[in-house]
Amino acid sequence: MKKWLLMLALCFSLPAHAQSTEAACQAKAVSKEGKPLSGAAKNSFMKKCLADNKATCEERAVGKDSKKLAGAAKNSFLKKCNAEAG
Repeated sequence: MKKWLLMLALCFSLPAHAQSTEAACQAKAVSKEGKPLSGAAKNSFMKKCLADNKATCEERAVGKDSKKLAGAAKNSFLKKCNAEAG
């Protein structure tokens, strides 16, 4: 029940593109034994997972001419990329 309430709270507090990335990281936050992580281990995992997702989208934000995207094009790409990552 607590997990459901936490997920519900996250859904209403984050933008739409961040929800899917957050949910994907939450789903991956399990130990080797298959038990959900908690406390400091979960916080550390979530921080790394979210940073990794952001970094990979930033690296892929290039145009057809192999130049880095900027402005609205970059924002649009990052929004779509983050949504697909989750």
